[in-house]
Amino acid sequence: MRLVLLAFLIVALSPLQAQAAYRDKTVPMQTVSGFDLGRYLGLWYEIARYPFSFENGCAGVTAEYSMKPDGKVRVVNSCREGAVDGPLRVSEGTAELVSDGKLEVGFVSFLPFITGDYWVIHLEPDYSMAVVGSPNGKTGWILSRSKQISQAKFDRATAALVANGYDLSALELVAQ
Repeated sequence: MRLVLLAFLIVALSPLQAQAAYRDKTVPMQTVSGFDLGRYLGLWYEIARYPFSFENGCAGVTAEYSMKPDGKVRVVNSCREGAVDGPLRVSEGTAELVSDGKLEVGFVSFLPFITGDYWVIHLEPDYSMAVVGSPNGKTGWILSRSKQISQAKFDRATAALVANGYDLSALELVAQ
């Protein structure tokens, strides 16, 4: 039984290990200060992302955050397969604020020790746009409360990615 469980874990986690890194990890990653989780809750639209195996072929991607009774955050990620009117795919997880601007997110409820870093590295003062990444550089997103953002906001978002060591050449725009 242990051998079967070990084999399952290796197969299940292998896509996470194979994921490319998009940032120079020698650059210290800075999160926002004064992060207000209550203001961050709600619906976000994915404006741009670094390729991530779980989002291959996804358009119309959203993330919705809400408080759970236990003080953790319910995360509901949705995407449309292939196009903004494609079949809906939903994944539900849990996040926990671990320090200012740093959350740990997990999507495998029966393996709660498997989590990923979700660090907010830029946030507009009115919480209308956020840039999120991970220290290992395997994930990164530009999120907005609206389906589109101005060029000025996009420029601030990409500047935050660059300041945190991200290479913009692999950043993909997401159809909404």
